[in-house]
Amino acid sequence: MTADINTTFTAQRHTQISQAAARQADIDARIAAGTLVPLGGDRYRINDPQSFDHNETLTYTAGQLLPQHGLDLSLGQAALYTSTPAWHSLGNVIPGGTSDVAQVLTLGGIGFDVIRRPAEYRRTVDGGHHMVPGYFITVRTDTEAPLGVVGSKYHVLQNADIFGFLQDLADTGDIVWESAGALRDGRTVFVCMRLPDTLTIDAAGISDTIIPFIMATNTHDGSRQAEVVTTPWRPVCANTERFALRDAYTRWGVRHTRNARSRIEEARRTLGLTRTYYQQFAAEQETLARTRMAITEFHDLIEDLWPATTGSKRETTSRQRRKDVLTGLFAANTGTLGNTCYAAERAITEYCDWHKTVRPTGSLRGKHLAARATLAVEGGNDTIKTKAHKALLTLTRR
Repeated sequence: MTADINTTFTAQRHTQISQAAARQADIDARIAAGTLVPLGGDRYRINDPQSFDHNETLTYTAGQLLPQHGLDLSLGQAALYTSTPAWHSLGNVIPGGTSDVAQVLTLGGIGFDVIRRPAEYRRTVDGGHHMVPGYFITVRTDTEAPLGVVGSKYHVLQNADIFGFLQDLADTGDIVWESAGALRDGRTVFVCMRLPDTLTIDAAGISDTIIPFIMATNTHDGSRQAEVVTTPWRPVCANTERFALRDAYTRWGVRHTRNARSRIEEARRTLGLTRTYYQQFAAEQETLARTRMAITEFHDLIEDLWPATTGSKRETTSRQRRKDVLTGLFAANTGTLGNTCYAAERAITEYCDWHKTVRPTGSLRGKHLAARATLAVEGGNDTIKTKAHKALLTLTRR
C-alpha cells in the first residue's frame, strides 16, 4: 500500500500544532491558578512552594518553558563536561567518565587561562587613562572578558592546576573525572572526580549506595578562596549533595597565593581523605538508618534547626510553610527508608538543596536555579546539614 505523503505531512503538522496548543493551555492554566507569574519578555516566575522550582525564573523558548542553567555560554555552547546526562541536556557527555585531563578541559569549556592586567580608569577631566595602584583585573585569555578586580597579592590558580592538585590530593591512579564546567561567564569553575571506593548503607535492607567524590571550586573574580570538599554522593537521587559530617573534615580552602599548590599534605589531612573517614561515615549513616524516628520528633528537630526569632505573623506563616514542606519530604523518604533518622536527614538535605528560598544577588540576580546550583557547589547550606546530622546522631544514643 502506497502512503500519501501529503496526508502524512498534514497529520504531522496537526500533531505539532496540537502539542503546541496543549503546552500553551497548560501555561494559561498555571497563570490562572497563580502558580506561574508573567514577568514580561517571555519570562515567568514559578510561584509554588511545593515545587522544586519555587521562585525559579523560566524563559519561553522554542515553544517550551525552560529553566536557567547558569552555565557559561561565552564560547557559544554550555561549558560542561559530565559522565552522565544533566537535567538540562546540555554539555558534553562521556558515559562512565574519562581519566583524560586534556579532554575534560576541552569538553568542559574550561581550557582557558586567566591573566592579570593593571587596573585603569579614564578621568573625565582630560580623558586620560590612569593606573589604580595595587589593583589588577583578571581576564580570560580566550575571550578577553574581564572577570574581576583583585589586589596585588592575588595569584591566579589556573583551571589546569586544579586537576593536578586533585590528582596529587587523591594520590591514586584510579581517578575518573565525573564533571567539570564553568558558571557565571567563567568566574566560577568546578571539577569533580570519582574515587574508586563505594559505600553501601544496608541497614534494614535499604541498600543505599554512596560514591565518594572530591570536588574543587575556584573563582577568578576574587570573590572567595579556592575550596575542596569531600562529597559522598547518592547517585539514585536527583540532587547532588554533600553530607557535612564535620566541617573540619569535609572542606578545605586556600587563598590565591603563590604557594597554594604546595599545600597538598595540609589539604589531605584537613579533608580526612582516608579509608577510615569513609568507614566512619558509613557507620554513622547505618546507625541513622536503624534508629526509629516519630513524626513528633521530626517536628521537634525542625523547631531546633529553625527557631522562632520575632514571633511575627509573617514569620509564623513562613515557619508553618517550611514545616509542611519538610513533613511531606519526610513522608516521601519514609516510603523507602522507613520512619528513621536516615529518612529525616534525607528530607532535610533535600529541603536545603531544592526547597529553601534563594535570593540571588550580583551576577546571579534573577537566575534562581543558577544561584541554587552555586550554593550547592559552594556549600551555602552546610551549617544546617551539619547541625541536623549531629542532632540526629544524638537521638541514636537515647
